[in-house]
Amino acid sequence: MTIFRLTLAAAFAVLLSTGPALAGGDPARGKELAVDCADCHGDQGQGDEDSPALAGMDEAEHIAALKAFKSGERVDEEEMMTMYAEDLSEQDMADLAAYYASLGSD
Repeated sequence: MTIFRLTLAAAFAVLLSTGPALAGGDPARGKELAVDCADCHGDQGQGDEDSPALAGMDEAEHIAALKAFKSGERVDEEEMMTMYAEDLSEQDMADLAAYYASLGSD
């Protein structure tokens, strides 16, 4: 009986620790966060000659790019993305990525 309880407790702990990672992003919340992105990337994430399009971007790639800006691994000349990304939580990144992926690309 003790082994069963320990196994059950371990399984529950694993589920709790992976829950947020499996939850994914919330596109509605991402849309709220994206207000700050619109100045450079456009209202619908379409981008322009100076800023890349975000609409339709793969969520995992988007999150990886934001994490790279936050860590300093990836730097933009004006450091706008670095400054913006340093205030984002992992959930914020997931939410933004989910929103922009939901827009599709043109």
